[in-house]
Amino acid sequence: MQRLWTPWRMAYIKQEPKKSGCIFCEKVKAGDDRKEHILWRGKLAYITLNLYPYNNGHLMVVPYQHSPSLEYLPSETILEIGELINFSLRLLKEALSPDGFNIGVNIGKFAGAGVEEHVHVHVVPRWSGDTNFMTVAAETRVIPDWIDDTYATLKEFMDKHPEILPHG
Repeated sequence: MQRLWTPWRMAYIKQEPKKSGCIFCEKVKAGDDRKEHILWRGKLAYITLNLYPYNNGHLMVVPYQHSPSLEYLPSETILEIGELINFSLRLLKEALSPDGFNIGVNIGKFAGAGVEEHVHVHVVPRWSGDTNFMTVAAETRVIPDWIDDTYATLKEFMDKHPEILPHG
C-alpha cells in the first residue's frame, strides 16, 4: 500500500464546525485579510484565494452583495467584477507565469456551485502538465505550494508593482 501524506489537511479536519451564515459575507467581516487570504478589497467586490483550489493561485472574485446569481447584481458591481477579473489575470500572469486560465461561474447546485447562495467568479491559472495521473486515477489534486505561501507571493508582487493595482 502506498501513502499520500497530506499534513495540511489536519487543520481542516480539526477546525470548528461550520458556522451558520455565508462564508463569503463572514470572510470580509473578519478583518484579517492575511488570515482570510483576501488579496484586494474593491468598492463593490473583493479578490480572495480559494481555500480548496484546483491549482496554485486559484482566485475568486466575490461581490460584497449577497446574491445567488449575477443577474441580481447592479451594473456597477458587474463592471467592477470584470475589472477585478482582468486584474487577477494580469497579477497571476506576471507573478506566477501560468500557461493559460480557466474562468467560470457556477450558478446553482446542479451547475457545481459549492456555495450556491453567494455568486463568485473563479479565476484558475493553468500550466502545461498540471493534469496528471493523480487527478485522473486517484481523484486527488496535487497542489505544490501552501496557500499561505501563494498568498505571500501574490501580495509581495502587488506591493512591488503598484502600477498593476486596480484604480478606485
